Amino acid sequence: MITMIMRGVAMLDDFFSRAMIAGIGLALTVGPLGCFIVWRRMAYFGDTMAHSALLGVAISFLFSIDMTIGVFVVASLVSLALLLLQKRGALSTDALLGILSHSTLALGLVMVAFMTWVRVDLMGFLFGDILAVSRMDIATIYAGGALILGLVAWLWRPLLASTVSEEMAEAEGLSPERSRLIFMLMMALVIAIAMKIVGILLITALLIIPAATARRFAATPEQMAVLASFIGAVAVSGGLFGSLHYDTPSGPSIVVAALALFLLSLIPAGFLLRRQTAEGHRR
Repeated sequence: MITMIMRGVAMLDDFFSRAMIAGIGLALTVGPLGCFIVWRRMAYFGDTMAHSALLGVAISFLFSIDMTIGVFVVASLVSLALLLLQKRGALSTDALLGILSHSTLALGLVMVAFMTWVRVDLMGFLFGDILAVSRMDIATIYAGGALILGLVAWLWRPLLASTVSEEMAEAEGLSPERSRLIFMLMMALVIAIAMKIVGILLITALLIIPAATARRFAATPEQMAVLASFIGAVAVSGGLFGSLHYDTPSGPSIVVAALALFLLSLIPAGFLLRRQTAEGHRR
């Protein structure tokens, strides 16, 4: 037992092992949330939340607060603003998302430009730097991930029912509005903990692509959620090893690996079966 603990500590001293542990933890967390984004056709909402992260970064620097907290607060406020503006009904949801997405991104960039006393690695924030994660980052990812997965399990039935029909969920007393608000806050937390790993511009891809891939193979919503987490973990592993081998950026490499898995899922099963049969005959 002591030997296993020592090996675990040694792994945390290696930057690649820390990156792998952090990436897999994030993939397991975002899988179920990504499924709801795919089912509800909320990809643009995911982009809006991700873009608001840069404004959260700027505010964190301005007030010298923890970056994860700053990004979570800003993303949560953007979610609440969207809900309030939707209730007014002055503009369509996609127009509101476009305004909030580009406005928060532009505000973040302008604020960072004005803070000349702070050195900001914009490329790191935009595309992530998973190889720089610390032990504290790993603890944050797994603690936040456990909270999110616990909330998803608790709200699974209301979220699923309101995805099918909000009127039906309301009639059954499942409070779809409350479920939607909590879902948006969970998204804000995911954005906050994922930003350092895959970056602001790639978070939505990690949410959507594994879920879209899992949809090809799952027979039930529960299967799709589990598969999405597994496919995300495989994409993280493949992307990191590819990044190490080909010396490519780690965050984009993870997304490329997820894309490769999605493209493979589009190949008809009959084609693969015929190819394997033909190879067997040749042997």
